[in-house]
Amino acid sequence: MNLRKYISVIGCCAVLSASAVNDGYTNQDVWSAYEGFNKTFLDSKKYIYKTDTSFPEAVDRWKGAAAIWCQPMYWDMSMNAYRLACKQADKKRKKEFKELSRKIFEGNKAQYAGFNFHDNNENTGWFIYDDIQWWTITLARAYQLFGDDEYLKLSEASFSRVWYGSEKVGDTGSYDPKKGGMFWQWQPIHNPKPNRPGDGKMACINFPTVVAALTLYNNVPADRVADPNPESWSNKYGDFTRPHYETKEAYLAKGKEIYEWAVKNLVDSNTGEVADSKHGEGNPAWSDHVYNQATFIGASLLLYKATGEKTYLDNAILGADYTMNTMSGTYDLLPFESGVEQGIYTAIFAEYMAMLVNDCGQTQYVPLKRNINYGWANRDRTRNLCGGEYHKAQIEGATIDSYSASGIPALMLLFPADK
Repeated sequence: MNLRKYISVIGCCAVLSASAVNDGYTNQDVWSAYEGFNKTFLDSKKYIYKTDTSFPEAVDRWKGAAAIWCQPMYWDMSMNAYRLACKQADKKRKKEFKELSRKIFEGNKAQYAGFNFHDNNENTGWFIYDDIQWWTITLARAYQLFGDDEYLKLSEASFSRVWYGSEKVGDTGSYDPKKGGMFWQWQPIHNPKPNRPGDGKMACINFPTVVAALTLYNNVPADRVADPNPESWSNKYGDFTRPHYETKEAYLAKGKEIYEWAVKNLVDSNTGEVADSKHGEGNPAWSDHVYNQATFIGASLLLYKATGEKTYLDNAILGADYTMNTMSGTYDLLPFESGVEQGIYTAIFAEYMAMLVNDCGQTQYVPLKRNINYGWANRDRTRNLCGGEYHKAQIEGATIDSYSASGIPALMLLFPADK
């Protein structure tokens, strides 16, 4: 049986045949999908997103608020909606989504300690390095799109906090100056000890750090000089210095350094597979995740665009091919992971695949739209909500989480219809 053409029934779960999606989706469907997502998951009083449809509001981490590190992906979606409205010369939606983008920023600022990245409470604060670094990326993108200096200031503050550590928290920073790469976390959260050589260096902090550094590189002044008044402090672990910002050249250098470590330690250079993590000098943990493939692709593309070195583009293509041809083999659809928060992976992947297609001319990946056709055809039609398993029909009214529901509208906003 050709699985690209026919899909019937697995167990008791009905799935659609390809003939059911031949008509594809329209640009009106794109807006319907995004509006359905926001109507269902956006807390319209707080302007942060809910965990799932069982919660009437997003109170906090324990009561209905989506994870702190996933909120910036939802902000990315609003900015992509704004860009699409601009492209379509839709003045009404352009105004709507520009306002929505600002409200999402303000809502998250109010929810998450005013973006004080040195507040390490575990409910509405910051307690894992990659949680902070995802925000670095989106804040820098917001500055690039809207030019608001507050976004850039916060983005640089978050990058600096991750790289160098925090006097208040007491950690020694994610960057490992001895062995290279970025540690994933500090522990204990409220009384940190320095990371040990065998602690985890995950792909989900290393490649996002490259993306963050290069996005900042693209947005800071070329003539900027080094911070003349960096912060300094001492504790029982040593003396520390943290600049408030980096020069353009320093962001590029940091991005290159972490990329080189991460590719050497976390990527199979023959297949393009990205490992989940590495601990000390041991072998990498070879566990495939779409978001790690995504940030490897994104880091490679941003370095390619900054340097013009084709090796970076080749790496991005290798990573994309592995995701599309190996990881997506069962139905020729992106794989879905049902663990907590893992449904967000497609939304992250969409961002960098759009860059690969639109900025770098790799149109061989346009068939990624197959995921949209299946996910949209299988939506809950009463709420216009899609699930994370795109070949399965959504049960109308069933509980669904915002992470899983984000993938199809995120893809649609970046890969709009041809009609």
